[in-house]
Order: sequence, then C-alpha cells, then structure tokens
Amino acid sequence: MTVSYTLKVAEARFGAFSGLLLRWRGSIYKLLYKEFLLFGALYAVLSITYRLLLTQEQKHIYAQVARYCNRSADLIPLSFVLGFYVTLVVNRWWSQYTSIPLPDQLMCVISACVHGVDQSGRLLRRTLIRYANLASVLVLRSVSTRVLKRFPTMEHVVDAGFMSQEERKKFESLKSDFNKYWVPCVWFTNLAAQARRDGRIRDDIALCLILEELNKYRAKCSMLFHYDWISIPLVYTQVVTIAVYSFFALSLVGRQFVEPETGVAESGKESSPALGDLDMFVPLTTLLQFFFYAGWLKVAEQLINPFGEDDDDFETNQLIDRNLQVSLLSVDDMYQNLPPAEKDQYWDEAQPQPPYTVATAAESLRPSFLGSTFNLRMSDDPEQCLQVETSPRSDLPAPSTQTPLLGRFLGTGALSPAVSLRNFGRTRGAPRTPHVLRLRTELGGEEAASRIDEAEESGDEALEP
Repeated sequence: MTVSYTLKVAEARFGAFSGLLLRWRGSIYKLLYKEFLLFGALYAVLSITYRLLLTQEQKHIYAQVARYCNRSADLIPLSFVLGFYVTLVVNRWWSQYTSIPLPDQLMCVISACVHGVDQSGRLLRRTLIRYANLASVLVLRSVSTRVLKRFPTMEHVVDAGFMSQEERKKFESLKSDFNKYWVPCVWFTNLAAQARRDGRIRDDIALCLILEELNKYRAKCSMLFHYDWISIPLVYTQVVTIAVYSFFALSLVGRQFVEPETGVAESGKESSPALGDLDMFVPLTTLLQFFFYAGWLKVAEQLINPFGEDDDDFETNQLIDRNLQVSLLSVDDMYQNLPPAEKDQYWDEAQPQPPYTVATAAESLRPSFLGSTFNLRMSDDPEQCLQVETSPRSDLPAPSTQTPLLGRFLGTGALSPAVSLRNFGRTRGAPRTPHVLRLRTELGGEEAASRIDEAEESGDEALEP
C-alpha cells in the first residue's frame, strides 16, 4: 500500500520532517539496510586484515594500492550520472501515473447523452461503461503483477463480472499475436453507433462527444502498455549501476586507514613519518556517502517500474475497485436522479459571505489581493495626477529612415536600423528645426551658421539615392 505522509507535512513546523525519519515502512532504511550491512562488513574485514594480519612490507604495498584506489574513485562522475538518471526515472514514474485510465469523464458523458429510463437504456449505459472498465483491467493485467495475481486467467475476469461468457468466447476467437486490450473499446464504439441508430443517443454531436472521451480513455490504456514495453535503455541503467558499484568497490580499499608515508632525508637517514589522516575505526563520512549514493540508486530501482509490489508502487487493484463502483453508480443510480432545485442561501444577497469558524475567523480580516501595484506609494503632489492630452505634431513629417550604404545594395526602399537625430522634425526645404536654431544661437556668428548649413547640405546629398 502506498505510504502517504502528506498530512504530516501540512505545516512547516519545527521537527515536521524530522519525524518522518523514524518511519520504517516505505523508508530508505528498509530498502538499503542489507547493502549497507554488507558494505560495513566488507570494510571491517579489510580493516582487520590490514591492521592484524599483514606484515610491514605487505602493509606498505597495501597502502600504495589504497592510495591508488582512492584517487581512481574520484575520477568517476557519479553525481552527474546518477543525478540525471534519477531525474529521468522520476519524470517517467509520474507520467505513468497520469496515464492510468480513469472513467470519470467518460461516465459523465454517458450519463448525459445515453437516454432511457427503461431496462434497455439502463442496460445500454451499464454495458458501455463496463466495456471501458474491461479495457483497463486487460491492460493492467499485462503491466501490473498485483492485478495479474488477482486475475491470473480470463476465467477470473469473467467471475469478477467484467466480462460475460459470450464476450469471452468472442474475445478468444479473435486470433492475434498482440495484446488485445483494445477489443472492448471496439465493442464500445459499435454499441454506441447502434444506440445512435436506435435513438438512445439523440444527435451526432453527442455521439461524437462520447467517442472523443473513449479515445482519450483508450489512449491512456495504450500509453500504459507502451511504457511497459519501451523501458529506459538498458545500457543507461547498466552504466549507472556499474558506476555506483565500482565507486564503492574502490572506496572499500581506498578509504581504509593506512600508515602515512615516511620520507628519506638528503643525508640518507629516514625522516619522521608525515602527518596522516585521523585513524577512525568507523568511517562515518564513507558510510554516509554510501548511504546517499546507494540510496539514490535504490530510489531509481523502486520507481523505474511502479506496477510491482513495492511499498510505494501504485495501488492498481484499489483503482480497479474504485473505477467500477463509481462508474456504475454514475450511469445507473444517478441517471436523472436529481435533487429538487431550490433557492440558495444567498439568493437576495449582493455580496455573499460564507461563515467562518472560530479557528479560521482571523482569515476573514485579511484584505483580498487586488494586485501587486495596489500597494505602490504614489506621489502626494496633486499636479502629478492631472490628466493631459498628448497628440503628435502634424506639421512635422516622419523622419527619414534610409541610409546610403543599404540603399546601394538593397534599393531605395531599404530601411535603416538607425535614425539620425538631425532628421527629426525637418525635411529639405522646410524651416530649420528648433534644436538647430538653438545651436546657432549658442554658437553665434554667421561663420558658425554657415558651417551648420554646409554639414546639413552634405548630409542631404548623401541621403539621396
């Protein structure tokens, strides 16, 4: 059964997530404790062998091997390979869950569009929704071990009421080498077409709506089948698994405590041993690293096929029970079984306000959210709030947007990505623009004015094609 802890983390209070660490069912401890004990036992055996059973020369050789293994383990890109693999598996896991067919939309359409209060109408609606549930049972039998153990043979499916004996004979008479989960969907379409001819479905639009919902339902059944058929490439899974196992095989030797190397002085005498690592009999950091990386791999192993019998695998049998009960209730007992229409409690109220309890009364005092700009502090100056009318100056033509270089290659109609400031508000033969007049006043003298005129005329000639 799926382990749900949503209620435990409804509030981010102190110790909310810490309390989840003590759970056993569905935990990483339950998945990993055997591998963890094996790794710890192998590490202890190697440590005891080095400390008690090897000679001094053998210890020296072992120390060289340990240092080599420690350097080699760092060359494996374990975080990158394992992280990308787990991300891929989690995304695939959630997509498989959303592909589980649920008859909710289809049963609502059948209840609304297939008419008849007599026995024939009731039989028609129940048969249609039973075919839909039969298709999901057949596809789940082929992908879920739990469902297959519940319905090991087609006789069990008949005994469960999803299929009649005559339907089973027709189903088995169809010879095909492939999965035949789609056969009930074809029965559904034929029966719906017959109901349209008999007038049980009153128009083609209703029939089209029913078939569209059925196609969505059938597409999810097909996706489940293809998710089971097309797995994550085996080579990728092998690469990740070998990388994790190789890393910790090297760590078993490389993370052992070894005596530090002794140097040789220039005089030929042996110097004092170099300062080495702290001799810790229990390698805490190495065990934590194993717990994290190996646990990451175990997460991928559990989620790569969520239709098994692990703690967090999908509850497919309960989904089958729920879908059958809800769908039959919708198309049969609830068909035209409506409560009388009455005026609601807020019939004459312009602003209805449902009541609050004492525990939630403080929420009613909070102002409603109107947008982030409603909290913007505006200027207190009243002149900033006066409305003014703006209109483009009709006496000033549009600026020229043509350049000589682009005009030579692209033609006279080429547009320039840049606009010269001196072209704003004037054309050839028009009065001088205000900014040019201002420049003349500031420069003063006829000589400055003539230089400006010459520059403008030369620019105008360059603009001509």
